[in-house]
Amino acid sequence: MTDATKSEPKVDSTLSKGLSILENLAAAQKGKGVTELSKELGLTKSNTFRLLQTLTALGYVEHRSDKSYAATLKTWQVGRASVENLNLRELSAPELSHLSQETGETVYLAVRNNLNVIYIDKIDSQKPIRSWNAIGGTAPLHCVGTGKAILAADYPNLRDQISGALTQYTEKTLTDLDALDADISATQSRGYAFDTGEFRDRIVSFGAAVTLQSGEPIGALGISLPDINLPEDGVEFFGSLIMHAARSVSEKLGRM
Repeated sequence: MTDATKSEPKVDSTLSKGLSILENLAAAQKGKGVTELSKELGLTKSNTFRLLQTLTALGYVEHRSDKSYAATLKTWQVGRASVENLNLRELSAPELSHLSQETGETVYLAVRNNLNVIYIDKIDSQKPIRSWNAIGGTAPLHCVGTGKAILAADYPNLRDQISGALTQYTEKTLTDLDALDADISATQSRGYAFDTGEFRDRIVSFGAAVTLQSGEPIGALGISLPDINLPEDGVEFFGSLIMHAARSVSEKLGRM
């Protein structure tokens, strides 16, 4: 037996299968049944059913009235606790405050959860016409500023996954992979993402990724506002603000 073989950790197959079910449900836009899950994950229906019962009993999955299963907020709470252990909210607080003061618009801190972003912190706009989304709210990666910023920072790894999930939400949503490729390339070149109203009509957003020293994105800062509030030179101004704010948080992470 080689040293490499000795050092290989043993993987508990039941735990691995249970986590694969939980990850699948957390990434899904709607609930899934036992048959659908078993086919997607290559598990037997009886095994899938037993694991779902365990996850339901532990509070990570709910069994809905239509007999489908869906991940609960407990999954998000565990992920949120992991993010908070990195002090990401605390580290980002000064930058969020600065962005709020400079723009007067709603600003967010978001992290990726499979093919979505989850908003883990925010400062609301005080303007009469404003954008709004709750802490704990989610949005698809491919059509909001924070999501597209995270995509751009890890596109080689995420491109194949996102290619089959380009759901349309507005007339401006990028549902063609070539169009998304071009948009991500533009994001990488200028240093920030711009959502032109791709998730909600007439709501635009900007995003820039917060990264570790390795370049791996662990979140993104965002600004969201109704297009009527965007000044004539607003795209470059807001884009520059969000880019420098995210860079500042990334630099603080690098010093930890």
